[in-house]
Amino acid sequence: MRLIVMLLSFMISTQILAGELPKPAGKVLLTLSGNIENTNENGKAILDIASLEKLGMVSFQTASPWYNGRTTFTGIPMQKLMDYVGAKGSVVTVTALNDYTTVIPLSDFKKYNVILALKINGEYMRVRDKGPLFIVYPYDSKPELNNQVFYSRSAWQVSKMSIE
Repeated sequence: MRLIVMLLSFMISTQILAGELPKPAGKVLLTLSGNIENTNENGKAILDIASLEKLGMVSFQTASPWYNGRTTFTGIPMQKLMDYVGAKGSVVTVTALNDYTTVIPLSDFKKYNVILALKINGEYMRVRDKGPLFIVYPYDSKPELNNQVFYSRSAWQVSKMSIE
């Protein structure tokens, strides 16, 4: 009986806390809004570099139109980020620091293993070097990724995402 009471108490407490993300301690790099279930500030999810890195980083090498030769990008899988904030919808509108916007189908993230890169060749990306956040596809992994459609979805200096 005691075990049942403890389990019920745990289930009730986790339901109350469901959807509440930890607040970032550092400078906010990314704000996610729109159709998301998990938030930490006024219906939005705000994340700093530590919040992002806690999601788990992956790396891949790829050629791209912006760099000579193959470049190593390290970042968070976009699918993992969408799962973390509880994204519901079909597209995400991405806005960069310079107000460039692009619309990306959420299905791209799983289908193509897209990442939100924080590092290039092992170094954190600076604003003047397309950072601090850059949405990158593994262009070398599939021939269809080597075209303007996917290049235009690859926003750099990302600061906001709105899920619709």
